[in-house]
Amino acid sequence: MRSRTLGDRTLDAFTYLVLIAMGLITLLPFANVVSKSVSEEWAIVSGKVGLYPIGFQLDTLRYVVTNSQFLHSLWISALVTVIGTLASLVVTAMTAYPLSKRELPGMGVIIVLFIFTMMFNGGIIPNYLLVRELNLIDHLGALVLPALVSVFNMLVIKSYFESLPASLEESAKLEGARNFTILFRIVLPLSGPVLATIGLFYAVYYWNDYFNPMIYINSTSLKPLQLYLQDIVMNADTSSLNRSAEELMNVPAEGVRAATVIASTIPILLVYPFLQKYFIKGVLIGSVKG
Repeated sequence: MRSRTLGDRTLDAFTYLVLIAMGLITLLPFANVVSKSVSEEWAIVSGKVGLYPIGFQLDTLRYVVTNSQFLHSLWISALVTVIGTLASLVVTAMTAYPLSKRELPGMGVIIVLFIFTMMFNGGIIPNYLLVRELNLIDHLGALVLPALVSVFNMLVIKSYFESLPASLEESAKLEGARNFTILFRIVLPLSGPVLATIGLFYAVYYWNDYFNPMIYINSTSLKPLQLYLQDIVMNADTSSLNRSAEELMNVPAEGVRAATVIASTIPILLVYPFLQKYFIKGVLIGSVKG
């Protein structure tokens, strides 16, 4: 292995500097939102809050996290995220498993049909009509079923299943195990990295989704957190925040918006550290073997 030259080290240093600069740039808007959520009202109203807070107060965050509608929407989002992620993982894995078998009759045609759905979508109106015919309007099922299977995620899991040794399944079949037994007792336990990665993809999607709730959910009691957040961010009228006169005097509307953004972001961020070791490995799946 050749020794590294001065040019190599210079290129590495330049690359690190560019990556660090890009990382810091992406954090600037987030830093501004965090600063607004804990800054004093006069500083926010006068537009003096930048990358660091001016003054310091926790009244805004305290108001947001104790607001009954926020807590209810948080519960709805958590429920949809957990149920949707688990259901999507199970259905996606059950779809990917048979497609990982090259001996499956008509597999090429089936794969083409799946990929076709990635390129072409029925559109908002046909999707809405379908959900309405299934009697899912104003029902939490409308937030889970339309996104139950992502073709891209299914192809990633399929690629991982194809990388597993075929001898494991052959041995299981010799012992009399059926396909469902092989999938749930042998294949899935060996697929921790890809399941954690795809599970994180699904969880982030369900948590951040506001478009489907905006179309399918009419009841305030079923609004997820992102739809509640959209109502606050898009509506500049402070009366929409359902605050008392005393709260209107002590808690700035702009600060409430910023605090709500932070409070809605923290739960999903807490998931990353626990899945990071799987995420790095899982995201590289399929990069070598197609």
